[in-house]
Amino acid sequence: MTMAEPDELYTLRAQYWLGHYTLALDEGRSAARRPMSPHLKLEREEMMLRSQLGLGQYDKVMADGGGGDKAPAMQALALHASYLSSSEADESHRLAVVDKLKILLASTPDAMSNTSLQLVACHIFLAANLVREALQCVHHGLTMEHLAMCVQIYIKIERLDMARDALNLMKQADEDSILVQLASVHLALAQGSSRAEDAIHILASLSEQYGPSLMLLNCMAVANIVGGKYEAAEGNLKEAISDLGGDNDPDTLVNMVVCSQYLGKKRGDSDLDKCLNALKLGHPSHPFVQGLVQVEGAFEREAGKYLTA
Repeated sequence: MTMAEPDELYTLRAQYWLGHYTLALDEGRSAARRPMSPHLKLEREEMMLRSQLGLGQYDKVMADGGGGDKAPAMQALALHASYLSSSEADESHRLAVVDKLKILLASTPDAMSNTSLQLVACHIFLAANLVREALQCVHHGLTMEHLAMCVQIYIKIERLDMARDALNLMKQADEDSILVQLASVHLALAQGSSRAEDAIHILASLSEQYGPSLMLLNCMAVANIVGGKYEAAEGNLKEAISDLGGDNDPDTLVNMVVCSQYLGKKRGDSDLDKCLNALKLGHPSHPFVQGLVQVEGAFEREAGKYLTA
């Protein structure tokens, strides 16, 4: 893999990778007015849908990406939106989406070389916790995004050696790439507190250069938690909530709950209770919420035994 020269979509990709989805949409609309090759036009449309997906605009993605006349990657994005728009309780729907994806992959003549289709399929398989299938989509590392996904998957299955190898391939292609920097953050955090400062430094540099996003602030908060800097992490999360709409973002809310625990806060603390209530009301099918409800139910059952004893 060789380093790609900047093209008309360089800024659009950068904004998307950094979690600046609204800015990415603005850049995509601006790019539409500039002349570009057919394959870049198609990529622009795909990146627009991916940005809408990042904003949770699932209906738009399903409307704009669905239909047999659309490119396979756009159809896959519509399937991803359909998957994410359903609750975890609706397992039959999610299984049906995965089945449709498999049919799409099997019926697309160039599926194995269609890097966009393989990337979206990887995301859907990961959402469905089908890690092996997800890795099969990207393990050849045909693009930087494929390699970046390999890094995340290898971390997920606790193969840090293989994650390091994939990251080294990315560095050989373009050491200064935003994707390389983000993948370096993920690997550093997976290695624990000894590398947390490296992750914090990279994230601070990206935020300073491109501006903070909900994703970057959450990554910074996680890095600070791993590094034992809990008050700094709380500051990151408060900024995400007050400035970037994190008050309804499940990652931000979960991270704030975890951070509050490290800070010694307990039920009754207004900020902690606010986050827990927002999670339960806004994201009842989230795994964190389901686990919390299960534990609370078990505690209440046990407590009830002593009350009636």
